[in-house]
Amino acid sequence: MAFEYQEDHIRNSRGTLLFTCRWLPLISSPKALVFLCHGYGMECSGFMRECGTRLAAAGYGVFGIDYEGHGRSKGARCYIKKFENIVNDCSNFFKSICAQEEYRDKSRFLYGESMGGAVALLLHKKDPSFWNGAVLVAPMCKISEKVKPHPVVVNILTKMEEIIPKWKIVPTKDVIDSAFKDPIKREVIRNNKLIYQDKPRLKTALEMLRTSISLEDGLNEVTLPFFVLHGEADIVTDPEVSKALYEKASSKDKTIKLFPGMWHGLTSGEPDENIEIVFADITAWLDKRCNAVTFEQILCPLNQGFEKFDNAMVSMAATSGRTQSNGTYLCGLKRPRAQRRSAM
Repeated sequence: MAFEYQEDHIRNSRGTLLFTCRWLPLISSPKALVFLCHGYGMECSGFMRECGTRLAAAGYGVFGIDYEGHGRSKGARCYIKKFENIVNDCSNFFKSICAQEEYRDKSRFLYGESMGGAVALLLHKKDPSFWNGAVLVAPMCKISEKVKPHPVVVNILTKMEEIIPKWKIVPTKDVIDSAFKDPIKREVIRNNKLIYQDKPRLKTALEMLRTSISLEDGLNEVTLPFFVLHGEADIVTDPEVSKALYEKASSKDKTIKLFPGMWHGLTSGEPDENIEIVFADITAWLDKRCNAVTFEQILCPLNQGFEKFDNAMVSMAATSGRTQSNGTYLCGLKRPRAQRRSAM
């Protein structure tokens, strides 16, 4: 199916200019809306293009926004002053789309990858009855018991965060080498200048940590239909995190699929044949639920909080047995393999 790509800018409630983009079917009205929540350090127009084009070609209207400080949006690079700001910016933009006349009767789905999975779950928590479902790809929604930082370390960093909040102090290794299996795709991602590839800032790291802990404590509050996908060989976010979400969520419609041998970048870093499998599963799940708009959701008030600027089937394979190295961990992100710095 043919589709078109559009770009725009909006201002958030703090006056910061944010980049937005969309992929829309050309020959028909979208059968449902999908809203992209990208990972830490990532962006929508380039890194998530594959997702946008594939879902638009399948008949969906796909909408993305670069978080403040990420991608083509303004703000200090990859500085998260408050995680709540990201959630509110996404909520306001996504709901402004849903409020448009041509989209009011469409099903509304969230799509989150890695840290974007946390954003998607917090959007659901913010308004539990609004969303028809979520696709969560290797989500950051719980800290594995194996990797929780010691309370003393957290206490020391917390005392420093208001003094040096933007200091690039958190030691990390190269997540790109650990997340994306295909070497050619890995280099394409590394050469994307919109992707943040420096050390995480102090306050950013603490905000991600607090968000993970909060989500972990409230996994039972998740009630929306969701499909969580995770590579069994993922050493960036722990597959056990997705298992915990599936087991603890109160959702009546929940699906989990673990992919043997696959890494963190299920939709962008695997060989082409694996990516085809993953997107076929995602599209099939969405197709079965894209007409599930309820009367309550149609009547739900829509918040247009932005100023326009310029223009349960469970599939769980056995553990693959891939060795996972020990090391330092933060926010459910495991210690990667190589020495160059990056972020997800």
